[in-house]
Amino acid sequence: MEQNHIEEVAQKLLEEKDADARTRVYEGAFTPLLTCLLVLWAFWQVWVNVRAVNAMTLRMGHCMFLLAFTFLIYPTVKKEKKRRKFPPLQDIALVALTLATFGYMILNYSKVAQSMGFFTKFQYVVAAVAIFLVFEAARRASTSLAILGLLFFLYNFFGRYIPGSLGHNGFSLRRVLSHLAWGSQGIFGVGIGVSASYIFLFVLFGAFLKYSGFSKFINDVSMTLVGRSPGGPAKVAVVASALIGMINGSAVANVVTTGTITIPLMKKTGYRSEFAAAVEAVASTGGQFCPPIMGAVGFVMAEFLGVSYSKVMMAAAIPAFLYYLSLMFAVHFEAKRLGLRGLSPENIPDALIVLKKQGHLVLPLVVLMGMMFLGYTPLYAAVYAIVATVLAAALRKETRMSRETIVKALEEGARGAVGVGVSCVVIGIIIGTVSLTSLGLSMGYVILSVVGKDQLYLGGLMVMIMSTILGMGVPGVAAYVIVVAVAIPVLIDIGVVPMAAHMFCLIYACLSNITPPVAMSSYVAAGLADSDQTKTSFIAMKLGLTGFLLPFFFLGNPVLLIGATPTGFLTTAQAAVTATIGVIGLTAALQGRLVTKLNRLERIGFFVAALCTISPEKLSDGAGILIIALLIGIQLYKHYKTGDEAQ
Repeated sequence: MEQNHIEEVAQKLLEEKDADARTRVYEGAFTPLLTCLLVLWAFWQVWVNVRAVNAMTLRMGHCMFLLAFTFLIYPTVKKEKKRRKFPPLQDIALVALTLATFGYMILNYSKVAQSMGFFTKFQYVVAAVAIFLVFEAARRASTSLAILGLLFFLYNFFGRYIPGSLGHNGFSLRRVLSHLAWGSQGIFGVGIGVSASYIFLFVLFGAFLKYSGFSKFINDVSMTLVGRSPGGPAKVAVVASALIGMINGSAVANVVTTGTITIPLMKKTGYRSEFAAAVEAVASTGGQFCPPIMGAVGFVMAEFLGVSYSKVMMAAAIPAFLYYLSLMFAVHFEAKRLGLRGLSPENIPDALIVLKKQGHLVLPLVVLMGMMFLGYTPLYAAVYAIVATVLAAALRKETRMSRETIVKALEEGARGAVGVGVSCVVIGIIIGTVSLTSLGLSMGYVILSVVGKDQLYLGGLMVMIMSTILGMGVPGVAAYVIVVAVAIPVLIDIGVVPMAAHMFCLIYACLSNITPPVAMSSYVAAGLADSDQTKTSFIAMKLGLTGFLLPFFFLGNPVLLIGATPTGFLTTAQAAVTATIGVIGLTAALQGRLVTKLNRLERIGFFVAALCTISPEKLSDGAGILIIALLIGIQLYKHYKTGDEAQ
C-alpha cells in the first residue's frame, strides 16, 4: 500500500515538473492508430539514419514528425482533461498545417537554395508559419525553454534599442524569417540535427533496454555490490542512478524511476528524509555526464569538437568517477555517523544467480561500445545495439521480448524523443539568433572586457553562472547545446583548450538540476521523500560539491581529462590518484567524519588539503598529501585513545 502511494506521488510530481509526463491518454479507436504512427516514425528514423539521406531532408522530416506528434500527445493547456477519445479539432488542424508547411519545405528546399537568397512572399509566409508552429509546440512541451527562445527571437528586432556592446543594428522581419526557417543555422540547424540522429536512436535504445529487464538487472547488481555495507540502500541508489541515468539522459525522470524504490529504503534504514532525497537527486544528475553513454550528450559533444566519441568518453571518465566517489563516501560517512547498517542478507540477491539469470542483458552495451571502439559511427552502433537487445533478451525465457513488448518499446522510445526533440528545435531559434546577431561574440567581448584575457578563473566563474542559469529547467542535451552557442567561445578566447571548455560547460549545465532556485531534481526527490525542498536542495549542493569545484581544476590544466592534451599516462594517473585522495578528504571535511568525528580545525585542514590534491600540480599535490597523512595519523590516534568505531 505504501509503495503504491509513493508511485502515485511520483507520477504527480513528474507531471508537475516534467512536461513529458503531462501527455494525453487516448481511449478507443485512436489509441492503436497513434501507436501505429509512432512505431512507423521509429522505423523511419532508423531507416533514414542508416541510409544517410540528405541532411536537410532528414532534419525537416524529423521536425515535421516532432511537431505533429507534439500536437497529438501534449494537451493544449495544463488543465485540459487528460483522458479523451480523439484529439481536439484545433490540434487536428495544427497537425494538418504542420504536414502542409514542412512538406512544402522538404519538396522545395533545393529550389529555394538555388535562388541565391531571393524568396517569394509565399515562402516568407511559410517560414513565419513554421516558426509559429515551433513556438506553439515548445509552449506545450517545454514552457521555460519556449520563453527563453521567444526572448532570443525578439532580440533580433529589439536589440537595436540596447546600448553598448550587446546591441546591434537591427534586422528586418524578412531577414530573420529567411535565416531562422530556410537556413541551416536556425530551426534546421545543429539542434534538430542531433535530435534526428543521436538523441532519437539512443532514447529508442534506452526504451529497449528498459523492456528487456536491464533496469532490474542494474538494481540487483547494485544490491550485490554495496547492499551489505553500512548505509547500503543509499549506495544502491548511487550506483543504480548512475547506470540508469547515463542511459535515459533525464535527471528528473531518473529520480522518479529509481527514487520510488531507493528513497523509502534509505528512510527505513535511518537516513533523514532531506538527506535521502538529496542523495537520489545528486546521483541521478551525474548520469548525464557519466560514461559510457552520457545520456547521449557525449555524442553531441563529439560532433561539436569533430572528434571520435571514444575521446569524449575517456575525457569524462575521471570527472564522473570523482563525482560518484565523493557521493559514495558521503553516504558512507553519514551512515557511520548515524550508526546505520547495511541490508540484511535475505534482502540481498545472490550475485552468481543474478549474473546467471540476467548477465546476458549486458551484451547490448558490449556491442555498442565494441562497435564504437572499432571505428563504427555511434548511429550504426546504436542501431545494432537495439537489435542486440532483442536478441540478448531472447536468450532466456524470463527476459524474452514478445512482439507486443517490442511494439511498446518502439512506441515509448518515439514518445520519449518528442519532448527533447522539440526542445532541440527551439534551440535552433536561440542558435540562429546568436549566429545572426553575433550575440555570442558580443557577450564574449563583454565578459573579456570585465575580466580580461589573463583572468582565467574569474572568466570561468562567469561562464559557470551563465551555464547554470541557461541549463535551469532544460533537458541535459538541450542545456548543453544552448551553452555551447553562448559560453564556449568565451572560454576558448581566454585560453581554455576545447575539450576542457566543453566539459566545463556540460557539467555546470547538468548541475543546474540541483542548483536553487530551479533545482528540478532536488524538488522532485523532496516530494518523494516528503522533505523540505529548500533543505534538500542545499544538502544536494553540498553532496555534489565535487562536481561544482572539479571543473575549475581542469580549466587551466586539463590533465584530469584523459586525452584532452598530449600528456603522458603516468602524469594523468598521478593526477587521478591524488585527486581521488583529495575528493575523499573533501567529503570527510564536508561530512565531519573520516576514521572518527572531525573537529573544526581538522575539517578546515582536510578541506584545504583536498583543494591542493585535486589541483593537478605536483607542488600542491605534495603539500595536500602531507597534510592529509598528518590528519589521518591524528584520526587514528584519536580512534586508538577513544575506541570510536573505525570506518
